[in-house]
Amino acid sequence: MKVLITGGAGFVGCNAASRLLARGAEVVLIDDLSRPGAERNLEWLKSQGDFEFHRLDVRDFSGVRSVFQTHRNASLALHLAAQVAVTTSIADPRTDFEINALGTLNVLEAAHQAGLEAPLIYASTNKVYGEMRDIPIVDSGRRYEYANLPYGISEEYPLDFHSPYGCSKGSADQYVRDYHRIYGLNTVVFRQSCIYGPRQFGIEDQGWVAWFMIAVETGRRLTIYGDGKQVRDLLQVEDLLDAFEAAARNIESTAGMVYNLGGGPGNAVSLIDVLEFLEQRIGRRIERAGAPARAGDQRVYVSDIRRAERDFGWTPKVDWRTGLKLLHGWVADNRRLFA
Repeated sequence: MKVLITGGAGFVGCNAASRLLARGAEVVLIDDLSRPGAERNLEWLKSQGDFEFHRLDVRDFSGVRSVFQTHRNASLALHLAAQVAVTTSIADPRTDFEINALGTLNVLEAAHQAGLEAPLIYASTNKVYGEMRDIPIVDSGRRYEYANLPYGISEEYPLDFHSPYGCSKGSADQYVRDYHRIYGLNTVVFRQSCIYGPRQFGIEDQGWVAWFMIAVETGRRLTIYGDGKQVRDLLQVEDLLDAFEAAARNIESTAGMVYNLGGGPGNAVSLIDVLEFLEQRIGRRIERAGAPARAGDQRVYVSDIRRAERDFGWTPKVDWRTGLKLLHGWVADNRRLFA
């Protein structure tokens, strides 16, 4: 098996590569190493086995095309490279567009020109649905909840790109779908919710679950934007990797499809829930500052994951408490990495 991964030194990419290397797969990674923690993840991967690495920006079409031409016989391609923070997109929308929208078009064109027949899975985001202001939400006291959506947001919910990040990722999302319809690429879109796990070098602007733990373990300032009742459905990275593999195995039914991928209602937690979990773990109150809610922040996002279960038999296996224990253990054992 040969797997090509863009963003291969990122959080999800390096976890995918590690799993595949352990199985004896041939792994080809593309990454420009611009994200914090990427170089450390790459060094860690070197201890996992031999792989091919290209230090390459997805905005470089010539370079990306060359790698896809060389590895047109890949069994699977994962397109994970991205600019990942809403706040960064607001500060620099052009770079955000070039990486997420143009970079994805480059990957698709490279795959198309190479004649890639393998599944190509794209990591999209729930931000393509915007703020979802029309959905009734109730305040249960400790968290916000959907008033009438017990299963969460389905793939049928209208797209409403909000923020430059939402626009760039949403544009890419639609290009990935269309390259199946127009050119026959075996593409699959995962609109991912809150992914977390080891090797995640979270920062305040992105990767909030890991950032909470990193801030607590390193004594850094922790700021809560909004009232802390915001809810997300957490998905542990190993469950996401299972979904990648299951979708690829069932490509006859998943090609050209879009799936909402998150922890689902059973793993929906508020910021307050995560803080209190951490406080129980460390045995003390966590000091935090308050700030206004960020523009475009969804008060609730919970994925309806029933389509994924129907089409490729996937449901999450790691409950949020178990997953957070694993992540906190990794952060606590690796404080030196966050100095």
